[in-house]
Amino acid sequence: MISEKIFREYDVRGIVGRDIDKDVAFALGKAFTVLLKRSHPNAKKASIGRDVRLSSDELAAAVIEGIRSGGIDAVDLGVCPTPLQYFSIATHSLDGGIMITGSHNPPEYNGFKISIGRETIHGKGIQALKKIILDSAWDTSSVKGGVEQLDIIDEYKKYMLAEFSYLAGPEFRRLKVVIDAGNGTAGPVLPDILSAIGCDVIPLYCEPDGNFPNHHPDPTVVEYIRDLIAETMQSRADIGVGYDGDADRIGVVNRDGDVVWGDQLLIVLGRELLKEHPGAMVIGDVKCSQLLFDDIKKHGGRPLMWKTGHSLIKQKMRDEGALLAGEFSGHIFIADRYFGFDDALYTTFRLVEIMKKTGKDISELLSDIPRLYYTPEIRLDCPDEKKTAVAGRIINRFVAYNKHGGAAHKVLDIDTTDGARILFENGWGLVRTSNTQPVIVMRIEADSEESLQNYRAFLEEEYKTAINK
Repeated sequence: MISEKIFREYDVRGIVGRDIDKDVAFALGKAFTVLLKRSHPNAKKASIGRDVRLSSDELAAAVIEGIRSGGIDAVDLGVCPTPLQYFSIATHSLDGGIMITGSHNPPEYNGFKISIGRETIHGKGIQALKKIILDSAWDTSSVKGGVEQLDIIDEYKKYMLAEFSYLAGPEFRRLKVVIDAGNGTAGPVLPDILSAIGCDVIPLYCEPDGNFPNHHPDPTVVEYIRDLIAETMQSRADIGVGYDGDADRIGVVNRDGDVVWGDQLLIVLGRELLKEHPGAMVIGDVKCSQLLFDDIKKHGGRPLMWKTGHSLIKQKMRDEGALLAGEFSGHIFIADRYFGFDDALYTTFRLVEIMKKTGKDISELLSDIPRLYYTPEIRLDCPDEKKTAVAGRIINRFVAYNKHGGAAHKVLDIDTTDGARILFENGWGLVRTSNTQPVIVMRIEADSEESLQNYRAFLEEEYKTAINK
């Protein structure tokens, strides 16, 4: 029996050997061909990439066989970052594809990110895939699909050098860049490109290793980028950049070792974008600072707050024709001069480009941003089967506070785009369920450290009340 809990909002994911094995991967490949042909009746080819996890080779082989049994040709990309799997679809006019990756989860996890055409399916698409698998609703094709190899890393490098090699010219100063690939997929791709566009690269953990022996591959958790911070400061680098296991999320630190969060990167990218595209829409998820939305508007753009989730953001970008979008967690999507999917490597090149063209580092580019106090993502443990109910209780209490009062801190308004973003007198707080982990996510921002701590204590007390009911 296949566990239904592996079918999540944005992908299919679970613990290898308990939730996911080669039989699940084979079934998923077969079901993918059914879903693909529903949307693309003349579909012929799909690409398959995989991360460096120890289980990924076996799962990829099973997925490929499942796809071929459905009569679709498989384009095997081998080990590569997730954005390169997306890149293969965009540049080779493929009909879709599957990336085998556990993303930023611990080594025992793995999973599948699934694209129909250029759309990474989510929500109803994942549920449709689940139904096909659970019902075994597929036919074995009379003609088995073929398989071919594609060196997508080489193609990606050539593409990026054609776009950015001018930055190595004598009119631009060389930048010193520390790279922490977290022993994931970014290591074999990134340093060569950065060196070729005029950067002196200091590599950290760029050797692929599915055991992730140095630290967990999640650059949005400060604990896991301690070495990146230390090396960036010690080497007096211009910027330090970290990546998650499949290189679709970015983490940045400035030369002083301060973390530059995803919403701050959007300010840097957005300001430059709006010089070329006045009035462009920029999308940020509900975890982003109010400073982002205010700054985009101030610089002539159209800010939009939207739901968290890489698939949801990409869909909203297409719907609205937005050129830039991002999440606090480090997914950055650029449709200006690029394809609009989340690519932490490409984001790095655009940041390097801005730094070289302006002669400023990240701190200088953000020097005029007002000082606010904020938390990183606060992840409070809550079992998957309980988290929706627990978050619902918290949100309902704040809706009641908004209508009737009675809270420890005055609630001025609530935005329910995704969970609840609660507006207080001196800041805001967010409560939502994670779609990828068994946690309730909170984030708080305020105009003083005292208000920040007060709002945090208030929200965490509400969490304790809700989970103990």
